[in-house]
Amino acid sequence: MMGGQTPILVLKEGTKRDTGRTARDNNIQAAIAVADAVRSTMGPKGMDKMLVDSMGDVTITNDGVTILKEVDVEHPAAKMMVELAKTQDNECGDGTTTAVVLAGELLRQAQDLLDANVHPTIISNGYRMAATEAKKVLKKNAIDITATDDRKVLKRIAKTSMSSKGTASSMEYLGDLAVEAVMSIVEKVGDRTQADIDNIQIIKKQGGSIRDTELIKGIIVDKEAGNAGMPKYIEHPRIALLNQALEIKKTEVDAKIEITDPLGIRGFLDDEEATLKGFVDTLKQAGANVVLCQKGIDDMAFHYLAKNGMFAIARVKKSDLEKLSKATGAEIVNSLKDLTSKQLGTAGALEERKFGKDALTFITGCRNPRAVSILIRGGTEHVIAEAERALHDSLSVVSDVVEDGTYVVGGGASAMEIALALRNFASTVGGREQMAIDAFAKAVEVIPKALAENGGLDPINILIDLRSAHARKQRNAGVDLKTGKVTDMLKLEVIEPMRVGTQAIDSAVDAATMILRIDDVIAAKGISKEDMARAAQAAGGGGGGMGGMGGMPGMM
Repeated sequence: MMGGQTPILVLKEGTKRDTGRTARDNNIQAAIAVADAVRSTMGPKGMDKMLVDSMGDVTITNDGVTILKEVDVEHPAAKMMVELAKTQDNECGDGTTTAVVLAGELLRQAQDLLDANVHPTIISNGYRMAATEAKKVLKKNAIDITATDDRKVLKRIAKTSMSSKGTASSMEYLGDLAVEAVMSIVEKVGDRTQADIDNIQIIKKQGGSIRDTELIKGIIVDKEAGNAGMPKYIEHPRIALLNQALEIKKTEVDAKIEITDPLGIRGFLDDEEATLKGFVDTLKQAGANVVLCQKGIDDMAFHYLAKNGMFAIARVKKSDLEKLSKATGAEIVNSLKDLTSKQLGTAGALEERKFGKDALTFITGCRNPRAVSILIRGGTEHVIAEAERALHDSLSVVSDVVEDGTYVVGGGASAMEIALALRNFASTVGGREQMAIDAFAKAVEVIPKALAENGGLDPINILIDLRSAHARKQRNAGVDLKTGKVTDMLKLEVIEPMRVGTQAIDSAVDAATMILRIDDVIAAKGISKEDMARAAQAAGGGGGGMGGMGGMPGMM
């Protein structure tokens, strides 16, 4: 900046600044590039991506959020699209690709409006009006599930979610597992039905095939017994869950014990042994024959536990301990002094199983468990990882429908209904906002268009047929990728939770409007290795303090 003839420095040297149309165009193009990167993965005919990270680890997937998490995105607007995918995944567990592709198309349509000199604020207002109307359309067309345990409907929803994944060939089998797992953990919280999939533990072990994946009505602990002499199988175990270490505590202050007599050493060791034996006796008196401890267990304690025919594992993860409590009914005890037989849990059986070189402990046959486990098997690490992602998505959508009690028709049918309704709605809105609402209607059609493109169909013909069908009140008409024709998606059992659609609309509109409203990008100069070395040297030199960090980026 210049004041008269004197330069006024506002930003530090090296800072880059883009303003106005340049900044907006750059942001829009970066966001569209991210959306286009995942667009080819959408739908049952979508393709996979192979991602290789800086360490050389390979991920093969067509899961939108996984792709965007793994890709090292640099542009700030592109990072917003990654955050959008993460939000969609956290809220619904599915529909991440849909949300990102929709956001990208909203920005593509906004670009044309900006070229026509429509102000970004007007576009943002129109998009928000359209989003409100779109959610009303979804709600109007939503179908209520007749009963929260309508397993046929839930299985169809799980299969729809898995149809686009690499495990589609096993979706019948995995769909049953997903429904059974979610129905095992459903709880009533006041008037609300809750199905928290955090209560479903997923363990992966290489070997076998996807068909060997199994649901365990209990919990798997990814550890083996702490002593080789412990039993490998216990029927109807009595389980104690401890948050107390079964070992001698060290003093919290520095202490020194002077022993001058050899007998004193013997007495000292005998006292330690007696204390550890006392721990085991307390457990035995309470009736426990299985001990799962979050903290450490001394080798001597393991010896006495084995001697009494008891099974024990040390350093069990806190999350596993909490799931064990929900599955077996045991209380997590913080002090052995408080342990009673009422605080013990029960199960059908405890068994140690070998998988290659690894041993796992299975606690199975729990009555009415509120936490369950799924053991995923597969031929390779990549197959197992993709099966886990497919199961996560299907578990999420089933729990969404159980909690909300509503679902909508997929295959692009809901998107076309929204587009039709928005075109009618736009004509009732005055001002330039109706141009933005029309643009939103056109953007929503990207979903059936992308499905058709990925299925090798002509997207223009498919869109014409879909518009014609929906104009004739065929609200369930969508893209059948097997026949290449427009078909009733409800008859084909292509259904998804309403929550996926509403969240995708909210997330996409929020991201698109935020990017549209940016008209100034001020980027600080990156820190060079030389700057970092000078800063470290100055910090280590004492007197210089932070003075050596003059090369750090910043702005006034």
